[in-house]
Amino acid sequence: MKKKLALCTPIPAKQMEYIEKECEITICGELKHGKGNVTEDMTRQECMGHELVVLGDENAGADTITAWAESGMKFMGVAKGTPATVDHDAIAKAGLELSYTPGRNRVAVAEFNIGLMIAAARRLALSSTGLARGEHLGAPAGDVYQVPDVKNVIWGPLDENHPYTDYGIGFELYGKTLGIAGYGAIGREVAVRAKAFGMEILAYDPYMPAEKIEADGAKAVDLDTMLAESDMVSLHLPVLPSTKGMVNKEWFSKMKSSAYLINTARAAVIDQKDFVEALQNKEIAGAAIDVYWQEPIPANHPLLAMRNVTLTPHMAGLTTDVDNWSGTMMGDEVIAYLKGEPRKYIWKVKK
Repeated sequence: MKKKLALCTPIPAKQMEYIEKECEITICGELKHGKGNVTEDMTRQECMGHELVVLGDENAGADTITAWAESGMKFMGVAKGTPATVDHDAIAKAGLELSYTPGRNRVAVAEFNIGLMIAAARRLALSSTGLARGEHLGAPAGDVYQVPDVKNVIWGPLDENHPYTDYGIGFELYGKTLGIAGYGAIGREVAVRAKAFGMEILAYDPYMPAEKIEADGAKAVDLDTMLAESDMVSLHLPVLPSTKGMVNKEWFSKMKSSAYLINTARAAVIDQKDFVEALQNKEIAGAAIDVYWQEPIPANHPLLAMRNVTLTPHMAGLTTDVDNWSGTMMGDEVIAYLKGEPRKYIWKVKK
């Protein structure tokens, strides 16, 4: 007799061939209704009575998980790098383990993170939006395709109205020091890529053995050393009771006044007011961030008016490739369960 599987996130066809032989599959959640179109109540009802429940971005609180467990759920999976959308205590209370997909978007985030570092260092967003707003442009041309025969095409005299003066010329990543706060899957991917740019890497992670960090050519250091010596500090910290708001005025006071903060992790690890004040008071030179304390970011947020901050709308971890990576990992977890084999990606609750 086939097992009943409630599926809310895509799994690649290769793995689905086996799963479909073993399971009666019900398409639920966002996989059925589309991104952002699902409430927890909808998910609860659709997934009720299934032995296997596989979620994507759907929420499942304690009452939902308890109801699923009472209706026969024995396998639960969440295709996310950090399964913050479900109640872990309720899962443990039901005597279940939670499969998840750690590092599913580590390459996507790491590449984006490097992009933010370059954008911050070379003033890319500031200069691009400045030109789009009409700053530092020449007079309208009768025919833009008719250009003068000039050997050395330049923007114009380097005076107080020049874009280099207005936006600044920035600096190279080569030869600079990058501090990595949190040397997990994404932090490591950023470090390896930054190393290729010729940066020195200082990594702070009290839970990661120093030999693992140094095997990548990085240097394991304490927090104060990382903050004091880094030209850029990149955050890769999970939101835990111990990390919430830990990036605060004490952090900023220990950083170089010329340093930049990069965040593609979670905004909650930063004390919002301390961060804004550090930027306003020039305790640090600038920042590039992809995540916020409230999303969408409020239209009157002070960060939006700062010329030393590069902002993007929480898009670092999303590419056309990520669903395939997470689906593949979750497919392996489902197949392991169906075969009675040990699962590889089991969430361990962190404090």
